Amino acid sequence: MNETPAKPAKETAAKKAATTKKTAAKKAATKTATAAKTTGTKAAATKTAAKTTAAAKKAAAKKAAAKSAAPAKKAAPARKPESRVAMVRRARRINRELAELYPYAHPELDFTNSFELLVATVLSAQTTDLRVNQTTPRLFAVCPTPEDMAAIPPEQLEELIRPTGFFRAKAKSLIGLSTALRDRFDGEVPGRLEDLVTLPGVGRKTANVVLGNAFGVPGITVDTHFGRLARRFGWTTAQDAEKVEADVAEIFPKSEWTMLSHRVVFHGRRVCHSRKPACGACPIAPLCPSYGEGETDPEKAKKLLKYELGGQPGQRLKPPTDYPGQPALPLAAS
Repeated sequence: MNETPAKPAKETAAKKAATTKKTAAKKAATKTATAAKTTGTKAAATKTAAKTTAAAKKAAAKKAAAKSAAPAKKAAPARKPESRVAMVRRARRINRELAELYPYAHPELDFTNSFELLVATVLSAQTTDLRVNQTTPRLFAVCPTPEDMAAIPPEQLEELIRPTGFFRAKAKSLIGLSTALRDRFDGEVPGRLEDLVTLPGVGRKTANVVLGNAFGVPGITVDTHFGRLARRFGWTTAQDAEKVEADVAEIFPKSEWTMLSHRVVFHGRRVCHSRKPACGACPIAPLCPSYGEGETDPEKAKKLLKYELGGQPGQRLKPPTDYPGQPALPLAAS
């Protein structure tokens, strides 16, 4: 039997060393290739980012150049300071324009006598005249006189006037003023401002409403609408109602005060709203220093008009015969 001769130990060790060296070289080559690939990817990403940044800078520069090349918009001409005489003339012209626009202007509370007007005006605080008009028919059916209202249980009165809001405070005022009318004025509403303002719940605004519309005594009614428009028209800068009243009283003759109040309030409710006035549909826009505070597009502004100007019912269930709009609906039908 022939035996295979054993390989020399030196030769075997050399082969192992060569194999190990070859494996190490392969690993090194693979590692180098992977590193090169990663470096290439990063370089490509950097190159792409650089291109994007350069493009963005180029676009921004182009936009800036176009903007500087475009004709600049003309700034609105500064309004010249208005003299007192010019302001008064403009204010009186606004009043004349409003008289033409609202020849039917009137108090928007339903009433048949001074007591009903007094009660309705007290109820109109923090609510609409419409809601008051929808509430008072039932109230006056139960309490037609100061004597009746002074004697009604508070809980019953509160329930009758609940739709107007703040009914507990209002009920307290109505019972108080009715009691005062019964005990101090023989059940009659007084025709003097100094007497009216002594009644519970009655301030200058309420007193002027009653005096102007039930007694024919001129008065300026400064509610939220009147105050807002008086400031927008540049008649006053005051926020306090009494100061607004005093400022406006110096501009207009006393004979105009009551109707001026109706016209301004009418305009405030229909056109010159608090949040978004319909400037583009306002006939007195050329006279208004606040033009542009609201919508100036005529078609869009027309959609903001309210009540008869917007083709909607007014606030009175029983409006005057010359009112061109529709009567409001009763509470149950609204």
